[in-house]
Amino acid sequence: MKYFNIINKFKKRFLINQITEIEEITKLLFKKKISLYCGFDPTSDSLHIGHLIPLLLLKRFQLFGHKPIILIGGATSLIGDPSFKKKERKLNKLKNIIYWTKKIKIQIEKILDFNCFSNNAILLNNYNWFKNMNILSFLRNIGKFFKINKMMNKEFIKKRLNCDKNGISFTEFSYNILQSFDFLKLYKKYKVCLQIGGSDQWGNIISGINLINYICKKKVYGITLPLITNLNGIKFGKTEKETIWLSKKKTSPYKFYQFWLNVSDTNVYKFLKMFTFISLKKIDDLEEKEKKQISKPKAQTILAKEITFMIHGKKELNSVERITKCLFTGMFDNMTKFDFLQLKKDSMPKIFLKKGTNFIKSIIKAGFCFSYTSAYNMINSNAISINNKKQLNPKYIYKNKDIFYNCYTIIKKGKKNFCLIVWK
Repeated sequence: MKYFNIINKFKKRFLINQITEIEEITKLLFKKKISLYCGFDPTSDSLHIGHLIPLLLLKRFQLFGHKPIILIGGATSLIGDPSFKKKERKLNKLKNIIYWTKKIKIQIEKILDFNCFSNNAILLNNYNWFKNMNILSFLRNIGKFFKINKMMNKEFIKKRLNCDKNGISFTEFSYNILQSFDFLKLYKKYKVCLQIGGSDQWGNIISGINLINYICKKKVYGITLPLITNLNGIKFGKTEKETIWLSKKKTSPYKFYQFWLNVSDTNVYKFLKMFTFISLKKIDDLEEKEKKQISKPKAQTILAKEITFMIHGKKELNSVERITKCLFTGMFDNMTKFDFLQLKKDSMPKIFLKKGTNFIKSIIKAGFCFSYTSAYNMINSNAISINNKKQLNPKYIYKNKDIFYNCYTIIKKGKKNFCLIVWK
């Protein structure tokens, strides 16, 4: 039988940052099916795109026959992970965490298979074993294995200790112990022998590995994923302005699609390997082909379609592709009311106007210009259009024919500056 190296496959997809005992875990994964886990602290009612990498890695393990466990940090989110944070996180209320957990579960179920028999995914919540735990027993039986001097040598703790303004609370300091106990609990009950997490979780993962070794005299393993940043060095999942959420109520599918469509040429082929299940050969062939051609690459479109379909489904993908095409061609008549609702949400700058407002006031309100004089000049230079039709009359009054679904009009400056008018 040919030796199959699953870890090597993941490395080729840029999914491995750090790994413990690489030769041992590689052989283990070849010999048997294992259970592994990744934790997610519910700090909002939605995950964001920074959470996709660990979720998709769990999915890849599942496709190879391994059993993924998702641990929702109902308890640890009450504490707040201090890893590489400049100051203490805002403490969340339990009722919020319970509500957020329900919402996040729905998103996770879109990616992992919870009904595939032997290796179906399991979703657990560490609040269930921490809520009634006796603190004296915990400190006596678990806390004794954690040496303060070692914990203080962690880089992010050193930084916080040297910061007179923020420092680090005992609450945050205890997070490392709680997460380590999670690993121990999952090892004992579900035979979990591998934890995966973001690159900022390496210290917590190692602590869990050591705890299991101390108490159970068994070897378990850890993998961290790379920290993904954009060209400006901003952590992936966060933009300079706002987070790109998986929830369509927080980030519209159109805006989600556009985010991936605008990934740089530098990152797009790497992201195709990391975020999609397209074969490595097809991605490499696509990259080689597009390097030789002058026309605009298709890689960004493929990336955007694959991930939007995965997270939002066929209906939403059809809608965002239709909107994109209509905005490019100016054929707004083809847009549905549902499409305009997406644009209204967060996908395009918008203004609210009363019917009867004239043309020149609308373009000033839209921010295309800031005075009547500049507005007149802009209109006279043929730079402004209503629903892709040039308008040269500054005193023009919008008519019913300019309004879609009795509510929407799109005005444009030049080729790319759009604004949606929502009529009151």
